[in-house]
Amino acid sequence: MRTILVAWKPACLALALAFVILLGASARAQDNYEIQVYGADTVEPGATMVELHSNITAEGTKTFDDGLYPTNNAVHETLEITHGFNSWFETGFYVFTALRNGQGWQWVGDHIRPRFRAPESWHWPVGVSLSTEFGYQRRVFSPDTWTIELRPIVDKKIGPWYLAFNPAMDKSIHGENVNQGWTFSPNAKFSYDFTKWIAGGLEYYGATGPVTSFDPLADQQQQFFPAIDLNVSPKWEFNFGVGVGTTRSTDHLIVKGIVGYRFDHIRLPHGW
Repeated sequence: MRTILVAWKPACLALALAFVILLGASARAQDNYEIQVYGADTVEPGATMVELHSNITAEGTKTFDDGLYPTNNAVHETLEITHGFNSWFETGFYVFTALRNGQGWQWVGDHIRPRFRAPESWHWPVGVSLSTEFGYQRRVFSPDTWTIELRPIVDKKIGPWYLAFNPAMDKSIHGENVNQGWTFSPNAKFSYDFTKWIAGGLEYYGATGPVTSFDPLADQQQQFFPAIDLNVSPKWEFNFGVGVGTTRSTDHLIVKGIVGYRFDHIRLPHGW
């Protein structure tokens, strides 16, 4: 019986991953609301991670383009709440907001993100997980109001070095790019532990266009973020970076920060 159960769990996870892939999955890059390269780990069972993603576009677009708000001097605040259900599954929920002079503080949209991972009991040489992010964003902030993203995640810790790669695939469900098909948005990160508490490195965010025919380089989004992670406690997450866009289609200067806290499972008193 134990042998059957051990074989059954990987099979169930494989079926779940296949189901997600069949859903299909355009958000361009990450639209500067949640600028993060994911690691493969999921939140512990019963725990909840609350994160605030903050960034300001110090140098971006200055005029309305195709009915979209300019990004210059825009402040984006994103609330992310992620709950771990077991050793290989979590679900995250996002609330996107934007603040800009003359436009006030506005709700942008919401996304939900279930994620599966390969359990540690499989003893794979690298961390592997798969997230699917689905949601809505208002037309004044994105030409595509409903989108889905399929994001494989691979990472590895080698001594003081950390490497992560997120070859994301995106698809518009409703909006101007609905006929464009799948687009490719590769993200990657490497960092080095300078001390027990401080790691520094480089994050990369791209959006190259349809997988069948990449856009010309000038029309792609290419951003590079020198970033610092503070590892002060297993419960806390701190990430700060300054991003530079290297193509005409990318916001040219962004300052970003992530602050997160992990809440352990709260046990009710006996008898409740």
